[in-house]
Amino acid sequence: MEYVRLGRSGLTISKIVLGCMSFGEPARGTHQWSFGIDESRPYFRQAVESGITCYDTANVYSLGASEEITGQLLREFAKRDEVVIATKVMGTMGPGPKGGGLSRAAILTQVDESLRRLGTDYIDLYQIHRRDPNVPVEETMEALHDVVKAGKARYIGASSMWTWQFAQMQHVADLHGWTRFVSMQNQYNLLQREEEREMLPYCLDQGIGVIPWSPLARGRLTRDPGEETTRSGTDAFSKVLYDKTADSDKGIIDAVAAVATERGVSRAQVALAWLLHQPAVTAPIVGTTKPHHLTDAVAAADLKLGADELQRLEEHYTPRPASGF
Repeated sequence: MEYVRLGRSGLTISKIVLGCMSFGEPARGTHQWSFGIDESRPYFRQAVESGITCYDTANVYSLGASEEITGQLLREFAKRDEVVIATKVMGTMGPGPKGGGLSRAAILTQVDESLRRLGTDYIDLYQIHRRDPNVPVEETMEALHDVVKAGKARYIGASSMWTWQFAQMQHVADLHGWTRFVSMQNQYNLLQREEEREMLPYCLDQGIGVIPWSPLARGRLTRDPGEETTRSGTDAFSKVLYDKTADSDKGIIDAVAAVATERGVSRAQVALAWLLHQPAVTAPIVGTTKPHHLTDAVAAADLKLGADELQRLEEHYTPRPASGF
């Protein structure tokens, strides 16, 4: 496994990040396809043994169960200083003004709740899950700065939003001498490349690490159009992200399949390798529901694609609305 710095920060992470949304409690929240702790244990063991050091979750995944499982299993298989734990804040965890959003009250309450569930006294990367339009940017950024200064988080990051909004938040931090975001977790894959227009160039210019979510487009890049899985059949968000582009996706998916066949590797390896060839990308966040998903992700880090293969994978893309904000 290769290890890289997250942007220009001092934080080093593995080239593959394990996304932990798959691990939780099906009866809690909206992830009915998630695995409980006993089913999750082999995946964490495999990840640690593969050299993966970075684990990404969120407070809203299975309403806290993902953080609980992530924390417990990392304690079983790794020393705290050997892993990077990333989690997120913004979504609604309960009623009242402290139950969600990015107000000072919500952030200071929710970071303590995440620390309790994770069973740790600090979070390596504390990320805002989305932007909160109802809270002044200054209030959010100062609260995040105070979380860092209190030692509850080492670094802060952001997730999907318009580039001007991200730049605004960084500017506010700079004006006041507060902690800046070191990372952007955005949607980026062969089926959704709108981030190439502004966000990725901005992150390259500013030295911000990019850790894309949904690098396999919710699995659509790994199977023929129309094929369904347990997750895809119950994942309402997937339909929001990709159903409107389904007609224009076939050429891209076929190209992934063709390159994979020629190389004798899986489609997932090809799609992830393409992402790892993009200069702005630090490390993709890969979710797993089968053991070979992790094997493919680790193998993708070593798969080098030629210029002609990259061109074939990219040539069928057409402009489409940005999604996932």
